[in-house]
Amino acid sequence: METIEVERPSDRPGLVIVRLNRPEKLNAINQQMHQDLQDLCHTLRTDGEARVLILTGAGRAFSAGADLGSSQNVGLGQRTSGTRTTVAEAGAARIAASMGNRTSSALEELPQVTIGAINGLTIGGAVVFASCLDIRLAARSAWFSIPEVELDIPLTWNALPRLMREIGPARTRELVMLCERFSADDAERWGFVNHVVEDSELMRRALTTADRLLAMDPYSIATTKAATRALAQMMVPGQVTWSDPDLLMIGRGFDRTGHPPAGDA
Repeated sequence: METIEVERPSDRPGLVIVRLNRPEKLNAINQQMHQDLQDLCHTLRTDGEARVLILTGAGRAFSAGADLGSSQNVGLGQRTSGTRTTVAEAGAARIAASMGNRTSSALEELPQVTIGAINGLTIGGAVVFASCLDIRLAARSAWFSIPEVELDIPLTWNALPRLMREIGPARTRELVMLCERFSADDAERWGFVNHVVEDSELMRRALTTADRLLAMDPYSIATTKAATRALAQMMVPGQVTWSDPDLLMIGRGFDRTGHPPAGDA
């Protein structure tokens, strides 16, 4: 795949290692990465051999979040001053604007147990991806940021329900409104990551965790994963963010017909 690297170690049957693989862009998430991850998740949903997945980033970052400067993102509700968008174009843009929601749901709905090996910076949409995983390990040098509000972008991708679920309402409000960077140690203290490990030990710890899971009875692990996912969904249902695509469209300057605001033509 173009933006992710998928490895199935021969000495660990049942394990899938996925690396976000745009290191020159700090693994920023463009439309192709969304599509690659969705395609992989679609395949894994019916893969009876794959039991554990490790998600990490290639190079020095887990991910810098949404690639806002990518040419692939043209049409996601952005417009150029003086232009006018057709209703059809706006419809296509709305579908594209929900891409992050679909990718996040695809990750969260995987039947495999998912482990995040979070290395380096983890920003915006990458924090959302991490929140979709079952077990999260962070390198000591890793750090996190949710800067959308400061960038005048609505926080979408079903982020708010997941963050509320993982770290609670008060901490979520603080992080998404103040947009302040936080460390791996902060994330562990708040319950967002399970463990912080030395940078050189991150993948070894992830592999050790995967080995432990692979040694368990497959059916017991599968049913436990399904139950915990269902309970998490009951705690904070993702459907409350049904308006995410429209918030993103409005935040980028479109009214509901897909045209620029009045007087801004």
